[in-house]
Amino acid sequence: MILCCGEALIDMIPEQTLLGSDGYVPRSGGAIFNTAIGLGRLGCRTGLLSGISADMFGHQLMADLRASNVDTRNVIRSDRPSTLAFVKLSDGHASYSFFDENSAGRMITPDDMPNTIDDVSALYFGGISLACGPGADTYREFAETHARNHIVMVDPNIRPNFITDEPSFRDRIERMIRLADIVKVSDEDLNWIVPSTDAQEEKVAQLHRLGPSIVILTRGQSGAHAWLPDGRSVFAASQAADVVDTVGAGDTFNAGVLANLSEAGLLTKTAIHSASEKNIAEAIGFGTRVAAINVGRAGANPPWREEV
Repeated sequence: MILCCGEALIDMIPEQTLLGSDGYVPRSGGAIFNTAIGLGRLGCRTGLLSGISADMFGHQLMADLRASNVDTRNVIRSDRPSTLAFVKLSDGHASYSFFDENSAGRMITPDDMPNTIDDVSALYFGGISLACGPGADTYREFAETHARNHIVMVDPNIRPNFITDEPSFRDRIERMIRLADIVKVSDEDLNWIVPSTDAQEEKVAQLHRLGPSIVILTRGQSGAHAWLPDGRSVFAASQAADVVDTVGAGDTFNAGVLANLSEAGLLTKTAIHSASEKNIAEAIGFGTRVAAINVGRAGANPPWREEV
């Protein structure tokens, strides 16, 4: 099973009301939640480890997880509020305003975490759940505990307006990258993590030197590149799509990559380190295919296997 560790929240999506003015519709979301949903819909055994409220939004999140075949045994329920992310769309691209203070997701502690994860092959981390304590450090400690025996994938998915303590966040992200076997960054993420004038390939090389076997760089409509342990790179072109919006595109891409690697038997330490160019090209190619379906409809709505 692939265990997705991080935020589950409510995206408040703008939609026009009958009176013509904009209102907001609550949609289940969050980077880690979206990837778990994508994996479940692709037929991959997956679970979510997250703090989820017992409020009305929490009930919505739990129902949507179960409807997409996501295992919820490691969900941590509490009476704290759900995280809300108000979405602003500009030419189909999303920006976010988060309301997360004292939330069910943010306030989890090491005592809340499962003692054993014997049936888990891979752990997936990232998103805003790595930005603010105590939850961010809880996930970091959990990754440190289990990285030796489990594949770890990290997508920092940087949201600068959510970061309240940049030095601590940069330290935490570097520590997570050092633990990871697979790191996926967007070009915006890469430029934030490595704020230099170096070429993108050199910035990727700096990430690679921290320890991950595979580094993946997504560039929106310009496709995706991946670098293997020996420095070779592969490329997958983006798939043609009539873009409605980009909400959840990167999360769905990650689900496609992990699902493909899982089906190929590559989610072990030995296998991922010796993966071939063909293996990784197929994985990121499948990621671009499922992401293209997601961007063709409103909000984060990863495809089911039969749609791909």
